[in-house]
Amino acid sequence: MYLWKDVMEMSKSLPLHEVILNLEMFDTGEAPQVLRKKLSEMLEVILEEAKNQYGKTQKTLTGFTGDNAFKLKNYKAKFLSEFNYIATVTALSIAESNASMGRIVACPTAGSSGVIPGVFYALYEIFSPSFEELLNSFIVAGGIGKVIADKATISGAAGGCQAEIGTAAAMGAGALTYYFSKDSEKVGNAAALVLKSVMGLVCDPVGGFVEVPCVKRNGNLVNIAISSAEMALSGIKSLIPFDEVVNAMRRVGSQLPQSLRETGEGGVANTPTAKTLIANLNFLI
Repeated sequence: MYLWKDVMEMSKSLPLHEVILNLEMFDTGEAPQVLRKKLSEMLEVILEEAKNQYGKTQKTLTGFTGDNAFKLKNYKAKFLSEFNYIATVTALSIAESNASMGRIVACPTAGSSGVIPGVFYALYEIFSPSFEELLNSFIVAGGIGKVIADKATISGAAGGCQAEIGTAAAMGAGALTYYFSKDSEKVGNAAALVLKSVMGLVCDPVGGFVEVPCVKRNGNLVNIAISSAEMALSGIKSLIPFDEVVNAMRRVGSQLPQSLRETGEGGVANTPTAKTLIANLNFLI
């Protein structure tokens, strides 16, 4: 386990992505070049599936979702920038692909698997980076996820959706910030800004299926990742350091009742409409 403050200190003498690979080597015993290759393969799948699934309709298990990405792709955005628009369509596309048992990279989890593809596919399409540049930012995203997983949790069942979609957005914000700044302090600020924005977010899948509200959450949270990165890049700081924010998230997650931790018993899963949908589900499948 390592702290982000230690990562920042080590990044004074090495690029941040190299620091993270070296720390992983000490933790797992795998050489940096081996870890880099594994992460490269994951990123290749992320970009490939983002392109293949972009804006497509999907046949999901329940039928509650499946056409959200298609609708947004065929709509002329009025408020989103081109970057945000591509990121949002991608996030919805991958989240719906996951709900239809498509190929995804659970980064950090299946239910939050749309955010990172949204960030990286938008980067790829708008800024035309080299694969190696993208990979370096992807490694940094993984380092952020590692800190959260070690110090808190990335499980909705253990810590609510703040731990899943919140972690995904923190990873995405950190990746974007690193791509443009190579500054570990700004990366930590971006990740902290995300987590503070979703602190206490419950995990309330209707019927226990990873569709409602999960799919649209991916679409919304990718934009929190983008705005948090933008703020961090501008010089805005999180007054509370990233490590302390993660500790706070862990404490909040442990205080959430079981009904709000992926059981499908609370939140929007406990609304009259949700109960009716689940009661009639046999007619939908």
